[in-house]
Amino acid sequence: MTSQTPEPISQVRPSSWRNGGLRTWERSIPEETAVALTYNRVTHAVMMATPSDLEDFAVGFSLSEGIIAAASEIETLEVLPCDAGIELRMWLSVPTNHAFTERRRHLAGPTGCGLCGLESLEQATRPPPVVKSDLRLSAESIRSAIRSLPAAQRLNQEVHAVHAAAFWHGTRGLLALREDVGRHNAVDKLAGALARSGTSAEGGIVLLTSRVSVEMVQKAAVMGTSIVVAVSAPTALAVRTAEAANITLAAIARDDGFEIFTHPRRIDIRAAAHVA
Repeated sequence: MTSQTPEPISQVRPSSWRNGGLRTWERSIPEETAVALTYNRVTHAVMMATPSDLEDFAVGFSLSEGIIAAASEIETLEVLPCDAGIELRMWLSVPTNHAFTERRRHLAGPTGCGLCGLESLEQATRPPPVVKSDLRLSAESIRSAIRSLPAAQRLNQEVHAVHAAAFWHGTRGLLALREDVGRHNAVDKLAGALARSGTSAEGGIVLLTSRVSVEMVQKAAVMGTSIVVAVSAPTALAVRTAEAANITLAAIARDDGFEIFTHPRRIDIRAAAHVA
């Protein structure tokens, strides 16, 4: 095994042809590494991810996949670089490991859907938890939250090629932001960061710099957040899932506003009219 985790950014020297001229220059690009998530020495999934905030990724992925219900159910967590990638080696508490083993036994079969390590179509389209938060925020607050993202995306400022997921609290502002080449990984890292710090997602917004697919809504529902705001558009299944999960989904967020797709009662648009 190697002794160090790779840096999340690599430097390359591409040849650039622009305006009819050719020149060589230095560019920063994001690193992408195979990351194996193992539980009590059993490999559950191998993901391609940016090698940063990997402890958050391990905890958030475990929560999103329903392997654990709380970060404390992971008794030990090691980040182990090797020649082929990185192993996130987790040891689960005895009751949690028993449930994990039983789940794998029931899901194992000759074929798999290949979606983020899941082994059945039923798991991929599982009903999300129903969020019960009564959080209500002004439209201007959501615009402020979106505006806070660029300055906090330090990795993307350098490479211009990674997604971000962030948590913006209704009274405390931007509390956490995680970045990754994979948009799902960024959400898992955010979930892990909140869980490890004991921060409840009920009091704020999950912000996404990517489009909203069904998995993003499912992960937000597991986190317990009631408002998801994205800069890009949602899929139809993501909208139906947000409706079922009682999540307010706003997307296509720009400086001049956003579109609300589900449960608009949580966003007070009258405040925006007073500000204008």
